Amino acid sequence: MAIAYKKQIDDNTEFALWKIEEKADELYNQLQLNDDEKAFVEQISHGKRHLHWLGTRVLLRKLLKTDEYIDCRVDEHGKPYLVDLPYHISLSHSFDYAAVMISKTRPVGIDIEQIKEKVERIAHKFMSTEEMAFINNEHKIQQLYVCWCAKEAIYKCYGQKEISFADNISLEPFNFDHAGKVKARLIKDTINLDYQVDYLQYEDYMVGYVKG
Repeated sequence: MAIAYKKQIDDNTEFALWKIEEKADELYNQLQLNDDEKAFVEQISHGKRHLHWLGTRVLLRKLLKTDEYIDCRVDEHGKPYLVDLPYHISLSHSFDYAAVMISKTRPVGIDIEQIKEKVERIAHKFMSTEEMAFINNEHKIQQLYVCWCAKEAIYKCYGQKEISFADNISLEPFNFDHAGKVKARLIKDTINLDYQVDYLQYEDYMVGYVKG
């Protein structure tokens, strides 16, 4: 499967979605991995997590336009980074899709989620009372997914653990459309950062993405 969707955000930043239709072996054969990565892949070689890990790495290679080995690691906060290439990156996956965002100049964050009714049951865990007040009943499920993806994208872009989605990341009221923008703020201790998150609905998935 080729790239399913790609968006150039600016001269230095882009993201893409990959529909994972390949078997694990087909994805694995498109990668160059070191011994530690091979051992890790062997460890997770059953189920969707295996395909997700391989799918994001294949898509990363496509966006970076290289067949060379990519030294992609995660830091102490779980944020992925490239050792030898001058790009900020963010990775996400949900069911049949992998998502990757890259930028030469700024930290980035991306999140993709399949839209499901269950989000309503857990909304209180990531939404404040003020945010719940602007959710429109007509598009409640989609709008809640925009909120989740926006906060997850900000969390990944910021790149530090111990952030509460409900308490530390606040979203300004917005009306749902199939693509749009959400203004947000991350406040914790002495940190006070403003973000503008873009989002789009792609088939039955929601995607949120942001630059730092």
